[in-house]
Amino acid sequence: MSLNGVLTIDLEAIVANWRALDALSEPETQTAAVVKADAYGCGATKVGGALARAGAGTFFVALPSEGAELRAAIGPGPQIYILGGYAVGDGGLFDRHDLRPVLNSAVQAAAWFQDRPGAPCAVQIDTGMNRLGMEAHELASLGPLPDCVQIVMSHMGCADDPAHPLNAQQLAEFRRLTEGLGPTLSLSATAGLLLGPDYHFGLTRMGIGLYGGWPFLEARRVVAAHAPIIQIRDLDAGETVGYGATWIAERPGRIATISAGYADGLIRASGNGCAAYIGGQPVPFAGRVSMDLVTLDVTDCACAPGDMAEVLGPNQSIDDLASAAGTIGHEILTAIGSRYRREYR
Repeated sequence: MSLNGVLTIDLEAIVANWRALDALSEPETQTAAVVKADAYGCGATKVGGALARAGAGTFFVALPSEGAELRAAIGPGPQIYILGGYAVGDGGLFDRHDLRPVLNSAVQAAAWFQDRPGAPCAVQIDTGMNRLGMEAHELASLGPLPDCVQIVMSHMGCADDPAHPLNAQQLAEFRRLTEGLGPTLSLSATAGLLLGPDYHFGLTRMGIGLYGGWPFLEARRVVAAHAPIIQIRDLDAGETVGYGATWIAERPGRIATISAGYADGLIRASGNGCAAYIGGQPVPFAGRVSMDLVTLDVTDCACAPGDMAEVLGPNQSIDDLASAAGTIGHEILTAIGSRYRREYR
């Protein structure tokens, strides 16, 4: 019996999700793929390669090092943009791997235009999220944008809440700041795309929707994770389980320990209140998640050491687990560690 869990990643489902999201926008709108953070934990080289073969022509990552790894996987041709922008000293990576920065400030823009005059780039403007992007006066300070600026983009803060007033405010501000500009315009990630055509513009940037996450409810599930039972023990009523003795047996029962923990994406906040599935039957977590192990109450479940417990899969989506843990699917995916044996479909 292997002690390692198994992480199954369905590349066909990722491609199908990209195509489905692409079909929701106008034919002239490009659908880019966001594969930062190792494609949300799914493996950027595998995911990027599958999407490039399917026809994706534009990718976004966070860092130049991620862009270099992606370029090696997908080869020449597709455009790779670096969301973090440009820092003096990184120019060699941009040159060697044909990367394009998303310039987030006038300082970044000045450095890029001076170091690499005429080299393609994007410009991000802030429309109300106050995270990254140039404010109106910084954009104005650039004067007429040079032809090397291929995309002018912004990012939405509340698009996953369709009724939030910031959505309309950001849309209006984006339209105001980009009026008369020539480059391709991009405002929306997955949640913004789902707000409707007014938010699509010339390019959308698909992230969590590719990987089967909310708010793209029609998404195919992408990730399944299973961990082996490595020990089962009997418990008397009143005995406790795990760190802090937070779980107390109310009756005689059985506890199964599986080989996965918060080092494998089952974040510590999961704890009491979450469940795994054995043979399709839910079995609740019993006690705190530790680094390498989770304990399950299998009193009413027939199982044995070596059986596999599903923590993600047909019975439990990334959003199901995230909701039980008080977080979002993005964190569940990107927290997945390197110890699973990965299998790609």
